[in-house]
Amino acid sequence: MPNIKYLIIGMLFGIVLVKSEVISWFRIQEMFRLQSFHMYGIIGSAIVVGLISVLLIRRFQAKTISGEPIVIPVKKFHWGNVYGGLIFGLGWAITGACPGPLFAQIGSGFFVIIVTLLSAIAGTWVYGLLRDKLPH
Repeated sequence: MPNIKYLIIGMLFGIVLVKSEVISWFRIQEMFRLQSFHMYGIIGSAIVVGLISVLLIRRFQAKTISGEPIVIPVKKFHWGNVYGGLIFGLGWAITGACPGPLFAQIGSGFFVIIVTLLSAIAGTWVYGLLRDKLPH
């Protein structure tokens, strides 16, 4: 029962995804075909909110609820992120789903997305097997 708060937050997040039409295969296809600003507006506003949040965390040296300092490490550029992003985007365009709304899509009755979920799990498993052999 101590994790019920995470279940409630997850359910609320799923409702927001459904109501904002972020889980809509048609909206995702519109985005990749450059036919609509809807998804770009949502993604862009999330980037702006994230940027402002990180700046505020750094500026005011925010702490977690338990009092620990929030540390945001500086990351170096790595071409693997570009290649991974391209593969991720290609999968997103083909399936009409990214990992965030998978469960909301399944919960909304789009059961074909279970194939995408199983593929994401398989891809994560394969990455775990090959991680030590990949250049990082």
